[in-house]
Amino acid sequence: MTVFCVYWVNICFLICRVLAGPFATMILGDLGAEIIKVERPGAGDDTRSWGPPFVGNESAYFLSVNRNKKSIAVNLKDPKGAKIILELAGMCDVLVENYLPGKLEKMGLGFKEVHKAAPGLVYCSITGYGQTGPMSELPGYDSIASAVSGMMHITGPEDGDPVRPGVAMTDLATGLYTHGAIMAALLQRHRTGRGVHIDCNLLSSQVACLTHIAANYLNSGKEAKRWGTAHESIVPYQGFKTKDGYLVVAAGNDKQFVKVCKVLGLNHLSEEPKYKSNTLRVQHRQELLHILSQRLLEEETVEWLRRFEGTGVPCGPINSIQQVFSEPQVSSFCPPAHMTCNRSAGTHVNIHTGTWHYLWVLLSPKQNST
Repeated sequence: MTVFCVYWVNICFLICRVLAGPFATMILGDLGAEIIKVERPGAGDDTRSWGPPFVGNESAYFLSVNRNKKSIAVNLKDPKGAKIILELAGMCDVLVENYLPGKLEKMGLGFKEVHKAAPGLVYCSITGYGQTGPMSELPGYDSIASAVSGMMHITGPEDGDPVRPGVAMTDLATGLYTHGAIMAALLQRHRTGRGVHIDCNLLSSQVACLTHIAANYLNSGKEAKRWGTAHESIVPYQGFKTKDGYLVVAAGNDKQFVKVCKVLGLNHLSEEPKYKSNTLRVQHRQELLHILSQRLLEEETVEWLRRFEGTGVPCGPINSIQQVFSEPQVSSFCPPAHMTCNRSAGTHVNIHTGTWHYLWVLLSPKQNST
């Protein structure tokens, strides 16, 4: 296996706005690439005004995915602007755009035209529904793709209406897929010297993320439903009310269920034949969850966490966002960073970082030779 470094991405420029493309390119910037963001004169990225809250003149939303970037304003409809983009393409390694299919072609900036000017450029298109197909010409936002993809259908309370996830998961998943596709395309370019056109879209990204939900339907024909915080195939695996808050308990196997019963002082449950296996617990879901729910209401969350500690049973509190950033584990792994926003007159911006860490291992001479 050949391992490559992101410094192959010397410069990436994007003609895209809102979230999926900016998120993907922010990751590239975090890894060391130089990012140039091309925006509309006089308006800029829509998310600059998506507030409150604002930090100086910029929305917190915009700042959350646009760090490590330079910004220029270019009128793409003006031939002079199109010429600037083609010149940038010749200088850069990657172009990321999120126009409707055919829009950039009309400006002379489609893949074929740009590829002629810069044959080594990785050209990545992000759309709502892809470059072809009956929905390809429709505009796409996260919420719409989340609805069309079935994500909203399976999200929300069991006896309630579909719910939009609390963050734009479809956009973010597309950004992650885009980042991975760009890295793979750069590896291919390193080997062949040729660029490629990448087609990423919100709908296919979210359908791909359906994973076992899709597999369940495709192999059983049974329609998926909403389960709230619960899991359709594992019991117990959900959030429970405690005396003062909420606790998620996840018994992913029979041994863990026995431990849950022990912690709760309900040892007899693990001995009952109808709860002996996960399949049986799923069949008797309602009565078992009723017993567990009543017991968990008797103590505060922190007390249950203390009792579960060291048992090997995965569990955790349902934290507010304030509690998340007060969590010692979060502080140790991705402490907030403080940056200066030059465009907002030197305003200080607080951001969260540290998605991953590289752990360097000193290899022995024998390992180094393989």
